[in-house]
Amino acid sequence: MEEEDDKSQILSSGNDEIDKKLGEGIPLGSLVLIEGENDTGKSVLCQQLVFGGLNQLHSMAYYSTENTIKSMLMQMESLSLDVSDFYSWGYLRVFPVHLEGVEWSSEEMKGTLNMMADHIKNIREKVIIVDSLTMFTTYSDEDSILGFLTRLKNFCDRGFTIFITLHQHAFKEDTLVRIRSACDCHLFLRKEQLTERYISVMEVAKIRGAKKSTGNIVSFEVQPGFGLKIIPISSAKT
Repeated sequence: MEEEDDKSQILSSGNDEIDKKLGEGIPLGSLVLIEGENDTGKSVLCQQLVFGGLNQLHSMAYYSTENTIKSMLMQMESLSLDVSDFYSWGYLRVFPVHLEGVEWSSEEMKGTLNMMADHIKNIREKVIIVDSLTMFTTYSDEDSILGFLTRLKNFCDRGFTIFITLHQHAFKEDTLVRIRSACDCHLFLRKEQLTERYISVMEVAKIRGAKKSTGNIVSFEVQPGFGLKIIPISSAKT
């Protein structure tokens, strides 16, 4: 019974190998940073987390700067992460974020970040994914970014679980350090070459409140029609 209670306090990725590296999963109420360059698998990892969370019957909201609702559902289906039924039942809402006609200035971006925080505050879903934050923060000053994260952290203290993705190249190193420290969990993704192909490597840098000790690194590749396939560490090192 106690083990079931523990599982009700975490968000599973729906992939046993990834969950092991996360110390069984992400503790609910966390602000989670998923960091990495282009094409390192950030969006696929987010979609894997959506799949796991929905199968636990969490209501989830996904803010996407890259996909429409249709393209995201189709992309997830192509990765064997079909969530169309959950979408139909109202467990998942997708909010495409396309900033047209916006003046790319620091003041304008500060207002946009505030609007996004207000929207998150007022929706019914308690598990939120923002993929990606880079579009909003490229033209924002450090105070605006950290102010936005502080609001998200306050939401997490009230029961939200929020994931944000970003590209580290868009930030100064000292800003990145402050962003990382503000988050409860930090997952870092990078690309590595394995023989003649590239794989994604996820480093679990920090998970505050994990139920079990966290693993450090998991390697995976994305295979169309199959989804996220774990690569054993021994193979990844050869």
